[in-house]
Amino acid sequence: QVQLVESGGGLGQAGGSLRLSCTASGRTFSSYTMGWFRQAPGKEREFVTAISRSGNTAYADSVKGRFTISRDNAKNTVYLQMNSLKPEDTAVYYCAAVLSIVVHTAPLSYNYWGQGTQVTVSS
Repeated sequence: QVQLVESGGGLGQAGGSLRLSCTASGRTFSSYTMGWFRQAPGKEREFVTAISRSGNTAYADSVKGRFTISRDNAKNTVYLQMNSLKPEDTAVYYCAAVLSIVVHTAPLSYNYWGQGTQVTVSS
């Protein structure tokens, strides 16, 4: 069982930056592919980015070049650095995990989810 806890959400300004963190319980964090998803009001949950155990990454086109995912296995933590924020980045951001060696972009591929953290970007 893996428990995920997100932090770092809040209010940001357009053009500004925020960093989200997701800390996982358990001793096998390094074996998991970690992903970030987001869900805006009235919309479906969508893929943002993911990182495999080996460090391979994938990004949604909407965040490519602005967001960066990274992981610190010693701290059981994955980060999402969000730069050049836009109002359309406003959503609840979720951290997710799956025991895998490859990157996954589909929500259904992930077994474990955090509770989510709200990110609001003002114009």
